[in-house]
Amino acid sequence: MSLFPRRSSGLARLAPALALAAGLLGLAGGAAAQPAKPLVKVRYEEVIRSVLYVPMYVALNQGYFKDAGLDVGMKTSQGTDKGMAALLSGSADIVLIGPEASIYVANSESPTKPKIFAGLTATDGFLLMSRKPVTGKFDWNQLRGKSVMAFRPGSNPDVFLEAALRKHGLDPKKDLKLVNNIGPAARTGAWLAGQNDYAIFLEPEAGTLEKDGNGHVLASIGSEVGPVDYTVFTTTDAFMQKNPEVLQAWTNAVARAQKYVQSAPAADLAKQVAEYFPGMSQPELAKAIERYRGYKLWKTSPLVEKAAVEQLQDMLAASGVLESAKRVKYEQVVVTDFAAKAK
Repeated sequence: MSLFPRRSSGLARLAPALALAAGLLGLAGGAAAQPAKPLVKVRYEEVIRSVLYVPMYVALNQGYFKDAGLDVGMKTSQGTDKGMAALLSGSADIVLIGPEASIYVANSESPTKPKIFAGLTATDGFLLMSRKPVTGKFDWNQLRGKSVMAFRPGSNPDVFLEAALRKHGLDPKKDLKLVNNIGPAARTGAWLAGQNDYAIFLEPEAGTLEKDGNGHVLASIGSEVGPVDYTVFTTTDAFMQKNPEVLQAWTNAVARAQKYVQSAPAADLAKQVAEYFPGMSQPELAKAIERYRGYKLWKTSPLVEKAAVEQLQDMLAASGVLESAKRVKYEQVVVTDFAAKAK
């Protein structure tokens, strides 16, 4: 007798299991056959590399932007003026810069107008430093007659420093000398070479100078000035009109990171952003993160509010870099739609 009927019978008994397996493979194959939606490439430039922007680095490292469908390529501009130039020239889609630049360009003849659509930092992250430790409570009057390394005139670091000085009864133009002609990349070298009596530095430079005994933190400029948006995500009006879904996805990723960093352990955050600070140990990075979190420098929402823009313009006017007649309306430079809808 032929053996084939027996085999057929055995296969028949296995048919349900084989059918189920084939069905599962078919489902898996069908899912795999569906091409994944390609990520949208975004050209991004940050104003400078700093621990102040930890929420952004977390969003990049943890894949928040990829989850939102974006492929972000990042460059560092080394200055708000350079970041704005990249935006206006079309070499960047989104930049992280000071909001003062958008106010200046709004008053210019540029046909391209920048639009702020989300904020990252709640106030200034610079720390005032001295060469020698100060015994007792720091008195701002100690700056009288001294030279202080600041930043380019009209830039947010310079404007916020001047606001802090005025708060303590010092005239930035008369009572001390603000040194504004040293570029961002040359500042640490100039300080180590002995230039100026005091200076303002961001993290990680401030922590590194302090660790090596080359500087001592006296005060937080942001804590002195209070909550005024310091660095914001900015694009052009044309990019906004053509790519609203990209800006919404971006803002969603930023909001997710802002929520996460509020309570995440500093050691975890240090590990997640370590690739952006190859010269720092993770314990040093965690210390810098804790310092900034203590000053409440990170926004808890991407929304840039009207009061902050108005106060910034007050500060720009007091510093003599914005005429009262050239104040801009909040709606001219800030679009709130994306932050309001952020998930």
